Amino acid sequence: MALFNFKKNKSRTETASGLVSLLRNFSIEVMPRTAEKVENFSAILPKSTRVYIAHIEGTPIEDMVKTAVRLSKDGFEVMPHFPARIIQNKSVLADWISRYQNEANVSQALILAGGIPKPIGDFDSSMQLLETGLFDKTGFTRIHFAGHPEGNKDIEENRGDYSVESALKWKQAYSDRTDVKVGLATQFLFEAKPIIDWARKLSTAGIDIPIHIGIAGPAKLQTLIKFAIECGVGASLGVLQKRARDLTKLLLPYEPTEILNSLVDELEKDRNLNIEQIHFFPLGGIKTNATWISNNGGKLEPPKI
Repeated sequence: MALFNFKKNKSRTETASGLVSLLRNFSIEVMPRTAEKVENFSAILPKSTRVYIAHIEGTPIEDMVKTAVRLSKDGFEVMPHFPARIIQNKSVLADWISRYQNEANVSQALILAGGIPKPIGDFDSSMQLLETGLFDKTGFTRIHFAGHPEGNKDIEENRGDYSVESALKWKQAYSDRTDVKVGLATQFLFEAKPIIDWARKLSTAGIDIPIHIGIAGPAKLQTLIKFAIECGVGASLGVLQKRARDLTKLLLPYEPTEILNSLVDELEKDRNLNIEQIHFFPLGGIKTNATWISNNGGKLEPPKI
């Protein structure tokens, strides 16, 4: 996937140009309670930005739909989460889909198992949600799944690596047999190597689903470490812990510039990796993240020449 066209020894200007290319068509994630703090999304995000709405256990569906309606009316592409383990049954799933479509004109979904260890109802996995047929029958045009470059302890501890690979192959088969646009949106990471290694592993296994790399937006270091531990971020957590030991950096806010520039370099070396775009987790605030993206050239259309 040829995203970049650099010389072998890149200048600072060329590196910045690569970052602009990588940020093009970025997406961002919000929750109902964080979205409420933003007075005007149109003032901080480009129109048609894809905005994921995270559905955390305990969040009423009414709050989710209300947020979706607001974002849709403002001209954004809305992609709510459908966490299998907090959906009681097929009837509840059908109700959620109906509300999103009828009230917010939603046609995109991130389908995932969810962050709780045991399901509260009939569903345990994203595949079970798709097997209901409800997303096909109701005209969803884009479906994303969760991706885990540093592994998924929940699956691995209970079912092993084979199940992780089998699930990816099932999703690849779904992508192959449908016109729905399928993607893998990853958890946030703090170094490029696990991302690149994982992307190569998928390619070797015949998985060509486009990858949307999860990146944590600017935030206090302590905030990032807290979220990283809560979300089960793996080996790349060491990048933050090493930074925390450096007193000169401890009080400085973290910015994702280093990991993104590393990704630019790695993608220039291997143009066949199926990394499509960046997905931001605004752990330090939505406006803060949006401002950083804008300051670094992020936009939805190619720059005019």
